Amino acid sequence: MINKVEICGVNTAKLPVLKNEEMRELFARMQAGDNQARQTILSGNLRLVLSVVKRFNNRGENLDDLFQVGCIGLIKATDNFDLSQGVRFSTYAVPMIIGEMRRYLRDNNPIRVSRSLRDLAYKTLQTKEALTRDLKREPRLEEIAEHLKLPVEDIVVALDAIAAPVSLFEPVYHDSGDQAAVMDQICDEKSSDELWTEHLNIKQQTARLSPRERKIIDMRFFVGKTQMEVAEEIGISQAQVSRLEKAALKTLRRTMQ
Repeated sequence: MINKVEICGVNTAKLPVLKNEEMRELFARMQAGDNQARQTILSGNLRLVLSVVKRFNNRGENLDDLFQVGCIGLIKATDNFDLSQGVRFSTYAVPMIIGEMRRYLRDNNPIRVSRSLRDLAYKTLQTKEALTRDLKREPRLEEIAEHLKLPVEDIVVALDAIAAPVSLFEPVYHDSGDQAAVMDQICDEKSSDELWTEHLNIKQQTARLSPRERKIIDMRFFVGKTQMEVAEEIGISQAQVSRLEKAALKTLRRTMQ
């Protein structure tokens, strides 16, 4: 679907494709000072940027932003490509485009991660890709750790550090119009039925106290104020607050037994 949409005003379905011989001729002209040849190279390789954008389109980022960042990588690759090395331009350009996009995603991550941890994570991903090619299967964490000569725990921490945050409202299950979100799968231990019932029972028991004792218990244990703060608000001494609090707690213990 991404090949049929407009990105940054560019109709991706009409992007030109340059053959290898055309590329070599254009680079020779560009390096001789022909700026028009440079523009032709850039426009003729936008599909490279598009192919890399596809790799990152599940990160929740704006595709226009990623495309523009990828174009920066394409420009850098074009200006630094050495025609004498005898390699295809795409072989040289794609890693630079990927690097530019990864740098953008890293720097714009809402969760700040140390540079050393990010570097280890990206080294881990590169090692994983290399081992996948060599082993013809996805490597286990132990194999990646052994290749990098690092503990498995370090690999796990690094990969977790660059994982994209998940929204609490992201659906994890959908059936006949009803869907469950991530937040529906999280247990709130502070709002369990048992604690709610216990809280209700305490509230009912405090109704047996005098108005002043009830106010002190409420301010001390439900609002979280100190005895000095309660004393200042009620207008009595801290010693009186302490005495009334102890009497109220004694009454509550007796009625709840």
